[in-house]
Amino acid sequence: LPSPALLQVAALERQIFDFLGYQWAPILANFLHIMAVILGIFGTIQYRSRYLMMYAVWLVLWVGWNAFIICFYLEVGRLSQDRDFIMTFNTSLHRSWWMENGPGCLVTPVLNSKLAPEDHHVITVSGCLLDYQYIEVVSSATQIFLALFGFVYACYVSKVFLEEEDSCECLG
Repeated sequence: LPSPALLQVAALERQIFDFLGYQWAPILANFLHIMAVILGIFGTIQYRSRYLMMYAVWLVLWVGWNAFIICFYLEVGRLSQDRDFIMTFNTSLHRSWWMENGPGCLVTPVLNSKLAPEDHHVITVSGCLLDYQYIEVVSSATQIFLALFGFVYACYVSKVFLEEEDSCECLG
């Protein structure tokens, strides 16, 4: 099972790169996830099955969010990165930090472009060893994988705590 430290590191990594890309919706979701992981850790340490059950419910939502991110970056259905600015709450044209900073990417500014608003610049990105969409998909898939283990862990430990509470009530 993944350790709580691994869950926190994975969530913090995700938070940092979303901050760098001004991705406001993921920043909010990551913040809630970090709080939920802390709640799950607290529930485990304090033998509180309710906290673990709330954590398990959150993980179901977290899997759904990460599945949406995968669909968004792979442009499944009617989702389009060029048209939908869901990740920034339609406040800016920012994209994934990995778009310009991925492994091997060469960024070239397009000078005198009429396509960009005054406060933005147009760029071309080439030579990437791995396109940013796939980095985002791998990141979300990793989050789903960790969440599934966390869900099983939370349910199992919560069940153990509840059984211990029941056996203690019978003795008293």
